[in-house]
Amino acid sequence: MSPLLDRVRKLLAKAEDPACTPAEAEAFTAKAAELIAKYGVDRALLAADGRTPDPVGDRMMTVVPPYARDKAALLAVVALALRCRVVHLERRGGARTHLFGHDADLERAELLFTSLLVQAAHGLTAAAVPSGEHPAAFRRSWLVGYTEAVRGRLLAAERAATREAERSAGTGAELVLRDRTSEVERRRDEVYPHLTKVGPRRLLGTGRRQGYAAGRVADLGSQRRLSH
Repeated sequence: MSPLLDRVRKLLAKAEDPACTPAEAEAFTAKAAELIAKYGVDRALLAADGRTPDPVGDRMMTVVPPYARDKAALLAVVALALRCRVVHLERRGGARTHLFGHDADLERAELLFTSLLVQAAHGLTAAAVPSGEHPAAFRRSWLVGYTEAVRGRLLAAERAATREAERSAGTGAELVLRDRTSEVERRRDEVYPHLTKVGPRRLLGTGRRQGYAAGRVADLGSQRRLSH
């Protein structure tokens, strides 16, 4: 693991501590997201110049119950924000997901997703299920809100890192990243030429707002910052 990602891992470990306050987690998250986005852009530019190899690869990940489908949706959001692509496979109890991406992006996506799962578990434990509501329905909707908040924050951090690279080095960072994404999509399409999109879900629980609030302070690796 690179020194920078090791710093991210340590920040995320702090945010995963149940004793960490929301304010502390927010501070850890902001820093982690910034670092993990910078790492992704830096690695992309080095690879474009031929200074560091960063080939397109893939890895299979299994998400276990409970709420495997909702956790797999979080994985997809993290992976997409970090320029990976995701194919959801058979779901019987758990959920198998096939990730495609450049090695550096796969590494940071897995690191961040693993941490976010831990943080989400703490958040779900602390969230009180309203009287009369089915706990599973509430928790699924909570995870949807959490995922939505994480998505917005990750995309903002990635955009900021790209703009900073353009300003500081005068490089065509945005074009480089777009080309890399196209390479990943070609690899995915070679393996799965006949994909279909997953339709939207209808959830009845009322936990979405609480989950969104928790996702706003989750450590993304800059606190601790991580299907198409």
